[in-house]
Order: sequence, then C-alpha cells, then structure tokens
Amino acid sequence: MTARPHIDDAQRRARLGVRQLLAPQHRAGTPEQVAQAVIALHASDPASVFLSTAARLADPAPVAAVERALYQDATLVRMHGMRRTLFVVPAGLAATVQASTTVKVAAKERSGYTAFAATGGFDPDWLADAEREALAALHRAGEVTGSQLGALVPRLREEITVAAGKPYEARQTIGMRMLRVLGMEGSVVRRRPLGGWTSGQHLWATQQPYPDRPVPDAQAELARQWLAAYGPATVEDLRWWTGWGLREVRTALAACGAVPVGLTEGEGFVLPEDTAPIAEPAPWVALLPALDPAPMGTRYRHWFLPDEHQGELFDRSGNIGPTVWSDGRIVGGWAQRPDGEITWQLLEPVGREAESAIGAEAARLGAWVGTTRITPRFRTPLERRLSA
Repeated sequence: MTARPHIDDAQRRARLGVRQLLAPQHRAGTPEQVAQAVIALHASDPASVFLSTAARLADPAPVAAVERALYQDATLVRMHGMRRTLFVVPAGLAATVQASTTVKVAAKERSGYTAFAATGGFDPDWLADAEREALAALHRAGEVTGSQLGALVPRLREEITVAAGKPYEARQTIGMRMLRVLGMEGSVVRRRPLGGWTSGQHLWATQQPYPDRPVPDAQAELARQWLAAYGPATVEDLRWWTGWGLREVRTALAACGAVPVGLTEGEGFVLPEDTAPIAEPAPWVALLPALDPAPMGTRYRHWFLPDEHQGELFDRSGNIGPTVWSDGRIVGGWAQRPDGEITWQLLEPVGREAESAIGAEAARLGAWVGTTRITPRFRTPLERRLSA
C-alpha cells in the first residue's frame, strides 16, 4: 500500500501565498485573474471586492478596471452563491456556482418568499403575475433601482409586516423580497451601485438565466477549482465553504479525483497532480480586507491564524476583519482612521524587515484608497480600536 503523503503547515502557507496571488512574484495583472485565482471574491461588503483585488496586484488596478469587468465587459458577475453569500465570480464560473449551490439556496428563498407573501394575502398566482410584469418593466427600462421599479410596477410597493409585535417589527415590500429571489434564480443581476465603489445599493437589470447543468457535475467542478486554490484542505473545510451536505462533499471530492494526504488536523485532500512540494516564495506581506477570500476559504485556520488572535480579528458571527499577513500567517490587523490614514497593529513579532514591508504596504494601500473612507460592514474589536 502506498504511504499517504504528508503536507505540513509551512508548505500549506507557501501554497496559499502562491495560489492566492499574495507572494510578490505571483501577483496577477487583471481583476479577472485575481477572481480566477481565488474562485470567488466576497461581496457582502462591496469594498472588499476592490480591496481584495488591489492587494493581489503588483500594480493595483484602478477602481474603474474592476467596475469595467463587472458592469461593461461582464467578465465578472455579482451573484449569491456558497452559504447564501453574495460573491463576485468569473463569468465562466457563474453557471457552475448556480447549479452546484445557488439553485438549492434559491428554492429555499422562493419558499420563504411565498410564505411571506401569503401572510399579506397574496397567493402564488398574484406573485407570478407581479413577477412577469416586473421583469417586462425592468427589461424595457434597462437598469433601475428597486424603488424605481416599484414606481413602474406599483404592486411591488405592497407592504407586509414582519415580526409583528416584536421590538424589531418592520414593514417589507413585495418588490424587495422579489428582487432577491429573482437574483438568486438568475433572472436579474445587480449592476452599478448608486454611490461609489463602497456602496451596497445597486441598480438591477434582467439577464439570461444560467444554462442548466447536472448538479453532481457542477459540484465536482466547483470542488476541483476550490482544491486548486485552497488545497490541501479537509472535508469539513469544503463543507463549510460551500454549505453542502457531507454526502455531497464526499461525492464531489471523489468525482474530481481528489486524493487523501496527511495534515496536522488529520486527513486532507488535494488534486492528483498536486501532491508534490512547491518552492517557498520570497518573503511577502499583505494587508487584506474584511471577508477576504484567503482567510474565508477554509473553516480550520490554525495553520495560518493562532487561536489567541481570533478574538481580536473576528466579530461574533465569525466574520473576519482587516488582517495583516507575513509569509502566509496572520500577524495583526489594520484599519482606516477618520482622516484617511491606514494604521495597523501587530499581534506578534515579525522582525524589522517584515515590519518595514508592512509599513510600505500600508502606505501603498493609503495612496490607492485616496480620499475614500472605508468602514467594514462587520466590525471587529481590533478594527474598532484602530479606527477610533
């Protein structure tokens, strides 16, 4: 019997730096290459898409380059995907994400939306008519906000009370919930934001639904691409990242030919062509934003993030804040002060050369951000203190 290869934590950190395009000699040249390398850029916080991209480019692309890829060339797509989360993915991967993950999420969202509408007396036939009317109006208009679409289709302004009698009681419109469902189903897509690149309020437009793909095939393809970017990693890592069930994860790993390897935490998996060691990259540092795909790509992070740092760098829901990296390890955090200065704090010593490189990276980030002010959507203890 062939011995199972062992891949230690140092080698995993080296692979992360190379594959996540963080080591200087591996940094890519376009926003599309960055998205391809990390599979999906977290977009719950709109600023993270731009900051994650800039951190991986030797010559950071201007905001306009990312916007052009999203809204003009359509080489990047903003969509709901893994764990009901909003991502920006390469256009060529969108159908895979949709079939492997979003279809199931959309079905649950559709069920909840139908139940929500029923509490206001709106039955499925009424909803179907409203959706047809909304899609026709949106197609004619091109790109509009949710409020503008409500003006074109007044029935979308119908309101329903949620959590009646609770301290958090609220009124929600049919149109708001409808657009979310249609977005998950692929009939509509978020376009340009109303404000700058940190804004979360977007215009909406119609799009051609994604082509149907067999779910097992799409899951195998997504697992393969994930292993190429984040492997070696465990079954639990992939299950957490995708939101799939354990059986789906194991089936997908088998279908993409993943082979087992030994890791510090037990059994992991890599692609068949990926068992050999890779060369250590040159020393590198990076300032990654909140919800960056590198720390959010796996569930277990002990091999690059000491347990004692987690309380400072995560919020109570498990969202990571802005982080400082050195040679594949998280060593601190950063924030932007009200005057625009990028400030940072180490949580462990890294040596004089690395500290100097971190300072230079902070200055580079500050120059790129310019007059824009960044406040992460999910605040963490260290980021709050540094930005005060």
